[in-house]
Amino acid sequence: MIGLYHYLGLGGVIFAIAMAGIFINRKNMVLLLMCIELMLLAVNINFVAFSRFSGNIDGQVFVFFILTVAAAEAAVGLAILVVLFRNRRSINVEEINRLKG
Repeated sequence: MIGLYHYLGLGGVIFAIAMAGIFINRKNMVLLLMCIELMLLAVNINFVAFSRFSGNIDGQVFVFFILTVAAAEAAVGLAILVVLFRNRRSINVEEINRLKG
């Protein structure tokens, strides 16, 4: 039987993978955005697990708000990425500092 600790362990592993992805590769903007989305996914898994096992629906409702913010964050992040690529022909994160005006 799958219990609460299994879901919390899965959320912890996904969050750790996302943190490792951020610290290992700091140059690729697409990978950084994917790691941030993985972090939000790990938090959502924990919210749903706590909500399910406590019998309260508040955590599941909160997940919908997090998913909405994550979708907006992804859209804005990809728009910035497209502008960066059009101007610099690269998606290197280190070149973002050169866009200061």
